[in-house]
Amino acid sequence: MSADQNTLFSPSHGYQDLAAGGEPLSPLDGRYRAAVSPLANHLSEAGLNRARTHVEVEWLVHLLDGRVLPGAPSLTDAERDYLRALPLSFGRPQIKRLAQLEAVTRHDVKAVEYLIGEHLAAAPAALGEGTSLPGLREAVHIFCTSEDINNLAYALTIKAATEQVWLPAARALHGRLVALARAGADVPMLAHTHGQPATPVTMGKEMAVFAHRFGRQIARVAATEYLGKINGATGTWAAHVVGAPGADWPSVSRSFVEGLGLAWNPLTTQIESHDWQAELYADMARAGRVAHNLATDCWTYISMGYFHQNLAAQGSTGSSTMPHKVNPIRFENAEANLEVSAALLDSLAATLVTSRMQRDLTDSTTQRNIGVAIGHAVLAYDNLVRGLDGVDMDADRMAADLDANWAVLGEAVQQAMRAAAVGGATGMANPYERLKELTRGHEVGAAEMRDFIAGLGLPAEVEERLLALTPAAYVGLSSRLARWEH
Repeated sequence: MSADQNTLFSPSHGYQDLAAGGEPLSPLDGRYRAAVSPLANHLSEAGLNRARTHVEVEWLVHLLDGRVLPGAPSLTDAERDYLRALPLSFGRPQIKRLAQLEAVTRHDVKAVEYLIGEHLAAAPAALGEGTSLPGLREAVHIFCTSEDINNLAYALTIKAATEQVWLPAARALHGRLVALARAGADVPMLAHTHGQPATPVTMGKEMAVFAHRFGRQIARVAATEYLGKINGATGTWAAHVVGAPGADWPSVSRSFVEGLGLAWNPLTTQIESHDWQAELYADMARAGRVAHNLATDCWTYISMGYFHQNLAAQGSTGSSTMPHKVNPIRFENAEANLEVSAALLDSLAATLVTSRMQRDLTDSTTQRNIGVAIGHAVLAYDNLVRGLDGVDMDADRMAADLDANWAVLGEAVQQAMRAAAVGGATGMANPYERLKELTRGHEVGAAEMRDFIAGLGLPAEVEERLLALTPAAYVGLSSRLARWEH
């Protein structure tokens, strides 16, 4: 390939510059935006800056209302409302202004501080010349290091994204699994252990297993403790004690953090240690791996004909050249997105727990990928819900496989022979070996199995029970398990 061919898509060759047109690089901001857009309200750069603004404003209100700063004025209700209006109305004008300020400050949190300063300076136009807010400029960000604001802003946005986006998406999938478990509670299916015919179950019981596993991980995520701190440059309240020695700073900090709806972390370096984040991401990744297992099993059930894809529900063209096909794209898409999500979540969990000495900035870049990691999971759950909504159980196909595999009753016969032997019946020796000789490497149908049972000399009631047994009926407590509370 020539050098000219290597640079074929360069604007210098006359091609349009797609980057200049603002085309998204990430598929989450392009092709899949509709499925994950709610996350942008929390885990985008704008969402983070809104949360920073919220924390800064609430810290100022907290200090003034608590009379922590000697000589500082008290806030009127109108002034308090005016301050809080900034994060409440945070939108395009504030996003644009922050970009302009950060271009000068080269510091994201400092830009937020300046934005609030401008809001204070503009207060007289809204509140009258008697307002004390313009004189409070130096109280903005007082006693704070950037990480005091960032750790709280991240905790608030991650909490909101988890509770308002991830958990609803996960619970929607869990609800589909519970419904499918109950719908298939009495639909018998040949199980496959090691890819080979095994003791039958019901399709509902297998979906109930996934519902139970996934539900446990949802409960772990829902129980997450979101920690926060506000204790200065190295976690000692050193500047606080010098600047306002009369305050009980641990109590002031604790009441502030808990007032934000977070759990207070009293012992930190410059950063809140991020251990709670690592715990959350590990739980999210594990939930994703359970869902990944669901995706691969559903894909396999489709390939076996146990699940039939509802063409209208799928709304899919399928193969571009083979019109007979409807590809299981929802499950394949979920599988791939869960792999990307798990890789990112694992990386976040592994790296965020380490910060050199009292602080390094590796977490600054790392945490900006939290939305991406969670976004791929939310996208996957959406695809799994759509995929499950688009399949029907093919009971006839499953029944045919069961009827072709009478050898699976060998387990039932063997165990009945053992139980009869314990009860005193004679002629029950070597049940495993005798069933192995009958079934391994041989075609065993209903007639062969029933002839074998009839020749064992079992007690009459046991023989009668076994002769009435079929592969489709040999499902144990599957129906009951499928209806288990999850």
